[in-house]
This record gives sequence, C-alpha cells and structure tokens, in this order.
Amino acid sequence: MKLPTKVEVVDVGPRDGLQNEKQPVSAEIKIGLVHRLQDAGLKEIEVTSFVSPKWVPQMADNAEVMHGIKRKPGVRYSVLTPNMKGFEAAIAAPREEWPDEIVVFGAASEAFSQKNINCSIAESIERFAPVVAAAREKGIYVRGAMSCTVGCPYEGEIAPAKVAYLAQLMKGIGVQRVDVADTIGVGTPRKVQAAMEATLAHFDVDAISGHFHDTYGQALVNTLAALEMGVWNFQSSSAGLGGCPYAKGATGNVATEDVVYMLHGMGIETGIDLDRLIDAGVYISEALGREPNSRASKAIRTKRAG
Repeated sequence: MKLPTKVEVVDVGPRDGLQNEKQPVSAEIKIGLVHRLQDAGLKEIEVTSFVSPKWVPQMADNAEVMHGIKRKPGVRYSVLTPNMKGFEAAIAAPREEWPDEIVVFGAASEAFSQKNINCSIAESIERFAPVVAAAREKGIYVRGAMSCTVGCPYEGEIAPAKVAYLAQLMKGIGVQRVDVADTIGVGTPRKVQAAMEATLAHFDVDAISGHFHDTYGQALVNTLAALEMGVWNFQSSSAGLGGCPYAKGATGNVATEDVVYMLHGMGIETGIDLDRLIDAGVYISEALGREPNSRASKAIRTKRAG
C-alpha cells in the first residue's frame, strides 16, 4: 500500500484548542504559542476565531492576536469566520494582518446543526455562501470544516450519504478544501474511510484533511486509515488541547506531538522538529496549569530527564 511520503499538519490548538478554556488566556500567550509552533516547523496554523465574544469570550482578542504575530514566509494562517460580520472583522485590519485562509463550518448531522447554530444543514451553507464569495474575491482561501462525519451526540451513527450531501453543498458555494472531522471521536478506521470515500465524490484527495478527536483512543488509527487512502493533510492540536462544547464528554483533538511521532516513525516527512513541538505544548500547558495531553510528549520528556 502506497502511503504519502510527506504530510502537512495543521495545528488548530490556538483556536480550536483554546476556545473552550474557561480560564482566560492572554493574547500574549496565544501569540507565543503561534510563534513556537511556526518555529517548530508547522506550515499551517489555525490562529483564532472572529466570533461574538458573547458566545466565545476566549476569542475576544482575535484582532490583537492577528496583529501581534510575526509571520513567517510559507506559513498559512487561518481563522474561523462564522458569518459576514466575522469575515468583515477579520479583514478590518491592514492587508498584512489578514488571514491567508478563512474557515466556515457545517455538520453532517441535522440535529447537530440545529443544536449548534439553530438552522438546518442547507440553511447553514446558504448563510456561508456570501462569506465564501467575499473571501475568494479578496484572494483569501476558503476551507470548510465538516463536523460529525462519522457520529453525532444526538443522531448516533452518520451515514456516508449525509457526508456526501454536505461535501456537495460545500463545493457548490465555492469552498476550496474540506476537513472530514470526527467531532466526538467515535470513529473507527472503516467508518472514517467511508466518510472519506463519500467526500472524495466531490473533492480531490489533495483538498481533503482529516480531523480526529481521541475520545475512544482511535485518533491515530483513524489517521492511518486516512493515510492509506492517500490523505496527506491532518489537523491536530498542540498538547491535545480542546474539546467540543456541543458534544458532551468529547475529549480533545489528537495531540500534534503524537501524530508527528507516529508519522516520523513511519518514515513520513512532516518538516516538523518534534522536540521544539513538545516544548510548544509544554509552554501552553504550563500557562493553563496542567500537563500536556500527549503520550509522546510525556515519554520523550521522561527520557530527556534521564
């Protein structure tokens, strides 16, 4: 089986990882995390979210964070923009502070869509259409996050046909690439491959990313299952930060450190310095007053300590 020889990892820690933290994290710490991630060799970083601070107080400093980042050439900085207001806020700054990519989202589950954003899947995509058009007109790349592609906390298992339906809607409004996300971490390899297969009916493999949560300890095997299909772009979170506020009990994203350790062990190139990545995870975990949620980090730091 021919696996990709190189994989690009998107670290979503600064945005997806931190957004649900109850304790405030300063803009300075968030900027420090982005800098440490790019210094470790990350080429794609999900930085912040332009959402109402009423709903996500942790992201109220979005403009300050975007302003404070010293950008590295060749790194793609993305932000979540859930509506036109969010998109306008994201481009209110000078051009050099604009995101390279915006992220819009949709669920493969009608129940999740209703609970999360109070509208149907089709309505949610319709709402995003003007945002996508405005971004593309300004030369900003558009990624579509497809949540609950294998399971939903309200509907249970999700049929691949629903994933295909969402992918088709995303393609229809001009989304350029999509994340196939197992939001509550219930997926297993064959189910993940079925969701990928459904997405491949509408997007090329080069425009698909895997985003797996580790609730049942399946994130790494699901990553391998996607690799076997030729997927070479994956999202993970530094120190395993983050969960999902609408998915009770869902643990965080898979730790970037664990994904990178596995990929390097398979001889797959990432361009990431694992030691520096571990240090980035320690930095943000210390700021939060806890240990990194990464087994590779713990093992390597124990080894370092002798």
